[in-house]
Amino acid sequence: MSHPSQAEITEQVKVLFDEIFDRATPLSKKEQLAIPPQMMPAQDEEIRSHNLDEVAIGYSPEQARIEAMRCIQCAKPSCISDCPVEINIPGFIKNIADNNFQGAIDIIKETSLLPSICGRVCPQETQCQISCATGKFNKDVDKAVAIGRLERFVADWEREQGTIAPPEVKPETGKKVAIVGSGPAGLVVAADVRREGHDVTVFEAFHKLGGVMRYGIPEFRLPNEIIDQEVSTLNQMGVKFEKNFVVGRTRKLLDLMKKDKFDSVFVGTGAGLPMFMGIDGEDLVGVFSANEYLTRANLMQAYDEKNSTTPFYHSKNVAVLGGGNVAMDAARMALRLGAENVYVVYRRTEKEMPARVEEVEHAKEEGVQFLFLQNAKTIKGDDKAHVVGLECLRYQLGEPDDSGRRRPVVIDGSEFMLDVDTVIVAIGNGSNPLVSQTTPELEVNKWGNLIVNDKMKTSVDGVYAGGDIVLGAATVILAMGEGRKAAAAINEYLT
Repeated sequence: MSHPSQAEITEQVKVLFDEIFDRATPLSKKEQLAIPPQMMPAQDEEIRSHNLDEVAIGYSPEQARIEAMRCIQCAKPSCISDCPVEINIPGFIKNIADNNFQGAIDIIKETSLLPSICGRVCPQETQCQISCATGKFNKDVDKAVAIGRLERFVADWEREQGTIAPPEVKPETGKKVAIVGSGPAGLVVAADVRREGHDVTVFEAFHKLGGVMRYGIPEFRLPNEIIDQEVSTLNQMGVKFEKNFVVGRTRKLLDLMKKDKFDSVFVGTGAGLPMFMGIDGEDLVGVFSANEYLTRANLMQAYDEKNSTTPFYHSKNVAVLGGGNVAMDAARMALRLGAENVYVVYRRTEKEMPARVEEVEHAKEEGVQFLFLQNAKTIKGDDKAHVVGLECLRYQLGEPDDSGRRRPVVIDGSEFMLDVDTVIVAIGNGSNPLVSQTTPELEVNKWGNLIVNDKMKTSVDGVYAGGDIVLGAATVILAMGEGRKAAAAINEYLT
């Protein structure tokens, strides 16, 4: 699907904007429901597949107001309860329709300090937009009000205006809180705990802040300057950051409390342990976990060969194994790093893919090739142990499994070879094991996730946890929701 040009979008928007906002009488609900969804402007696919600039350009003010007018302001808005941090969605959208962009962002920031990020990477179509009345009226969730795009618009507007102000911080309490990990859960806890006047220090293992948002999500989806701005806001609030600090190695977790006198600790170390398929050939040169591949490209900026000391693997033909958002990121990054052919190998059909529809569409537009109902059997290497091919099997769908998706069943004798020199495994991640391995007092489940109660408290007094270290690999907004619950519990514990 090719996007219309910016000029075409601008002309269509001008006509529609005049029809909606220059009339003498307000629109009826029926007329509101008939307003067409506003397409997100994007870079041309031929150009963007060769750069790391953000693909989605963002709404214009006129587009944002038109899209906001599609919200009929339900009497019982389910979008609020469907949002993990319960943003007052109808409230901020009405402000956009009324041309009060500052009022809109102020409402969002009552419950979320990361709107620029959430507006870009949260799967709104399976959360706040899934029960949208506008989408239900049009019998298509893709025609629901574009809540995420509107959230992004006002967050970007505020940043462009230079009016971002840090939240008010209460008087100092003398209590100290350590946050382990600067991913979405950690940053939310840092903000909410600091607001109450507690001294907050965030410990990050890497040399840059942002956790999975920095190392896992490419800049063409989430520019680093957005993450930098969110961190800057926390700095202005008085949050302190310690980088290159590996809790469990630099300092054991409980020593933060015993020796450094922190009154409470939040663990948000994420799910950074890559999973592999356990097939022959995964130890060959040219096989990567998606984590390593994306970390080299994103965090270490390996794509900038002139200025980066981190090399990347030059590939011609790449196979990406998996069907989630991480697989889409890896496949699209491989194109930008110069691959001629990139294949996404997935053992179910497109309908069952967990990746966001928008990300799949962008990948297709950019030239990624999808091999559905297929999966890797063996990775083949040459006499120098370099990848030269991928032996695959074909599948058909059988009865549903525990996830509700139809189980893929191997077709006997269906083996075939795929000519590739690189294989990227993107089938999921496990929880970071370092903290639990060096802190045996912490209870974990069989997957290595920390066990917490309904207030996000671990088995150790004063230690709380949230995000992927508890959930397993999840989404930014779910990690934020857990962070808010943990922060509330920490604030209660400290008082």
